[in-house]
Amino acid sequence: MATTDFIDECRIFVRGGDGGNGCRSFRREKFVPRGGPDGGNGGRGGSVIFRAQAQLSTLLDAHYRKHHRAQRGAHGQGARKNGRGGEDTIVDLPLGTLVRDEESGELLCELLTDGQIWVAARGGPGGRGNACFATPTDRAPVHFEPGKPGKERWLQLELKVLADVGLLGFPNAGKSTLVSRVSAARPKVASYPFTTLQPNLGMVERGDARFVIADIPGLIPGAHQGAGLGDRFLRHVERTHILVHLLDPEPVLSGADPARSPAADHAALRHELCAYAAELAERPEIVCLTKADLVPDPEDRKLVAEELRARGLEPRWISSATGEGIDALLGELARAVAAP
Repeated sequence: MATTDFIDECRIFVRGGDGGNGCRSFRREKFVPRGGPDGGNGGRGGSVIFRAQAQLSTLLDAHYRKHHRAQRGAHGQGARKNGRGGEDTIVDLPLGTLVRDEESGELLCELLTDGQIWVAARGGPGGRGNACFATPTDRAPVHFEPGKPGKERWLQLELKVLADVGLLGFPNAGKSTLVSRVSAARPKVASYPFTTLQPNLGMVERGDARFVIADIPGLIPGAHQGAGLGDRFLRHVERTHILVHLLDPEPVLSGADPARSPAADHAALRHELCAYAAELAERPEIVCLTKADLVPDPEDRKLVAEELRARGLEPRWISSATGEGIDALLGELARAVAAP
């Protein structure tokens, strides 16, 4: 999927169809001089309905088609013929979509299950024809009701991807490479920071276990305040069950950046998570040191992991290039996802 194809925010206008007008009519037949009122009722306007679809992964369609209107109801006719109801307009949205009222900011709906529907704008009721107003004292009413207008409003759509496992790390930590190694997903992989500018989802199958893994774009300090679009990326972590921190050992070995180390990177990532949403601090996590193929010496590995172990963490060494540690990591993730 191209970077420009992923849309996770948009605003759309929805309007239910107007109800059809009631009819004013009187029965006119030969030998029936006073047939009485026979105006039918107008049909109800159609509604705009949101439907969750598991096959969708972006708000791209809603982004490019911002206005959605349902069909109006047909007008009533003579001979007590009621107008036909307007057809509903169905808008398909991906799982994980939040719907908010743009004016008030109120959360109206969350689309979390495949096939779930929610009425975004209800159609207006049809008006009654004059036949409905006949009474013993008024046998020839001339009044009728016009149809009521459908509801309309602007809505704000926000997508939070649904995944079992979220991969976190600084830019160029190896997240996309890992996703491409363990699933059929093929995110863009390159040796420069911020290669990934959108969440990428991959389906992992291990024996009878299946789970979805999400490659979250790289985070930097200040992400929760919007640095590097981090606030937009962090929301995709909220619905994951377990977090995997991918830490790059290269800064320690090269000494290029004294402020960078796996332990410092882990602390910075934890800070951004907690600052964005406090409940993320309690989310189960696994800590991995990536690019194990570049650190074959056991003594170098011990040096890199030393500060993490001093903080009570037990990092796993993995290499997406050689496959080292990948099977063990997937087994651990499968067990964690399956746990109640």
